[in-house]
Amino acid sequence: MFSALSAGFGLSLSLIVALGGQNLFLLRMGLGLHYRGPLVLAAIASDGTLMALGVLGLGSVVTAYPDALRWLTLGGVAMLVLYGGAALRRAWQGEALEGAQAESRAPSPRATSLTFLAITFLNPHVYLDTVGLVGAVGSRYEGALQLAFLAGAISASAVWFTSLVYGARLLLPLLKTPRAWRVLDSVIAAILLLLALALWGSLPSP
Repeated sequence: MFSALSAGFGLSLSLIVALGGQNLFLLRMGLGLHYRGPLVLAAIASDGTLMALGVLGLGSVVTAYPDALRWLTLGGVAMLVLYGGAALRRAWQGEALEGAQAESRAPSPRATSLTFLAITFLNPHVYLDTVGLVGAVGSRYEGALQLAFLAGAISASAVWFTSLVYGARLLLPLLKTPRAWRVLDSVIAAILLLLALALWGSLPSP
């Protein structure tokens, strides 16, 4: 039982700890102290649902429809370019966010929700990793061991997202000046645009 639990935890953590669009979005929201609790819960619920679908045997659906995967990839490229462009704009303008100032500049709940949904579900790697890979490994277990594997995988998501969003506050002392925020947003923009380029290169053939 413990081996299945630890296997799920280790695999999920190895997939989720990466500088992807979702992690960068959550990091910046954590730095701005915006909607941290709801975002953590939404991220855990999203990952948990997708991993559960994969472990329960629906992972093959991801690879069964190449046309759908192609359109999903195009959507992911567009999402990364848009969010990367927004980071470039912030880098150009510069921001120094802390305390009440950070709260006063919080994006609207609607904008935050739409951005989170887009940056999470328009990323084809989310389905290939959480549904496909985690599902393929988890489907090898049966009964209680399968549930233990799934619990371990979801626990890894919970630990990571909570640490990322709430731990971001530890970086605030380093981000008190507009220049520091420009550097941060420049790095975020570069990573997202490189991810978009890599995703475009992996676009499935029609």
